Amino acid sequence: MRAIYKMDFFALIREGKSGEIEETLSTNPEFLHQKDHRGFPPVIMATYSGQEHLTQFFLERGADVNATDASGNTALMGVAFKGYDKLAAKLINKGADIDTQNSLGATALIYASTFGHVSIVKLLLEAGADRKIKDQQGNTALQHAQFQGNPEIEQLLSD
Repeated sequence: MRAIYKMDFFALIREGKSGEIEETLSTNPEFLHQKDHRGFPPVIMATYSGQEHLTQFFLERGADVNATDASGNTALMGVAFKGYDKLAAKLINKGADIDTQNSLGATALIYASTFGHVSIVKLLLEAGADRKIKDQQGNTALQHAQFQGNPEIEQLLSD
C-alpha cells in the first residue's frame, strides 16, 4: 500500500473513492478530524462534493456534524448553499445545529433562502430553524428571499 498524505486524502473525498478512503482511515484515523489547506474537514468536503455515502461513512466513524471550515461554515450551510436536500435531511437527522452562524452571520436558512432551495427551507423550518436570525448586514432569511425575488420562500418564511 502506498503512503497517503492528507492532501491526497482530500482528493479521494472529492472523487468519491470510498474504498481508498476506508483503507486510508484504517491506517490514518486522525485524518477524520483534520482539515485541508482551506480549512475543510472531511465531512464538509464530502457534503460539499455531494458525496452522500461518504458523509454517512464519516458521521458513522465519529466526524463532528457541526465541524466548521475556516469561515465558520458547517456542512449544513454548505448543502443549503448547494441545494443538496437529501444531505440536508441527513445532517439534520444526525443532530446538525441548524442555527449556527458563520463569520458573516449567515445560517443554513439564510443560504437556502438566498439561493432559492425551497425544499431545504422547508426542512430547516420543520426542524425549528430561527427565521429571525440576522446576518452581519442585518438581513434575515426572509429579506434575502425578497432580494432574490422568490415569492415561494417569502411565503414560507412569512407564515
